[in-house]
Amino acid sequence: MNSSTKLILQGPGADSDTVNRIAAIVHAKKITPIAPKAFRCDDIDSSNALRSEVAAVCHPARMDGTFMDASRQLSDFRVLVMDMDSTLITIECIDEIADMQGLKTEVAAITEAAMRGELDFRESLMRRVALLKGLDASALHQVFEERLRLSPGADSLLQGIKAAGLRSVLVSGGFTYFTDRLKNLLALDTTRANLLEVVDGKLTGHVIGNIIDAEAKRQTVIDECKALSTSPAAAIVIGDGANDLAMMSVAGLSVAFRAKPVVQAKAHVTLNYTGLDGVLNLFR
Repeated sequence: MNSSTKLILQGPGADSDTVNRIAAIVHAKKITPIAPKAFRCDDIDSSNALRSEVAAVCHPARMDGTFMDASRQLSDFRVLVMDMDSTLITIECIDEIADMQGLKTEVAAITEAAMRGELDFRESLMRRVALLKGLDASALHQVFEERLRLSPGADSLLQGIKAAGLRSVLVSGGFTYFTDRLKNLLALDTTRANLLEVVDGKLTGHVIGNIIDAEAKRQTVIDECKALSTSPAAAIVIGDGANDLAMMSVAGLSVAFRAKPVVQAKAHVTLNYTGLDGVLNLFR
């Protein structure tokens, strides 16, 4: 028995019957509602066998079950670093831009392979951007206005981490056109992304400057923490694709949000059914 461990159960399927069933599995001494469709089980048995048993119940019920050290607090962290595409927002921007060229299927297949870790991200980005050559730059505006949507819980997460005094960082293998606008929209502290080259109002099929790849994302976490005179252990990092693994690996808490299997396998926390604000529930 490990009295310092708690279990957070949350998601659309988090009803009292299912929660009570799981609480019995882990021999919880107390169950506390902490948010709508979210519960905390305290003083639990967190053996590996029971963790597997909990997972087997959670997934069919559309719930996320997270075992956490009960002593961990949001105040232990200083910075939140997020990926953009399919993490902070619901779309892959480059796929939607490519749709304007009639190439979404081709580009999306490359994106998916890269996010699964089957293709080198830098190479895949250059291949995808090259396919956008000649597209009117107004397509970026159209994607932002018509297709870009925040992931569920994004606003609540950002409000919560701001209230807790954490710095908010968006680092993306996507494009500055979108990160700059999200920074203004969401009052993010800083953003990093790739700059698409535009000449005479048309995309050239090239990126200007250094590419924000997995290593650049990892270095961003390190640099942001260094600027705050702290270590990456004070960072919460949220991502979904293979190019997020490097930055997640240095974080004090890594969160796989609706992520590819290779990312879920390595993250500290996996959220498949809960919104981004489910991160806050881990500390309640």
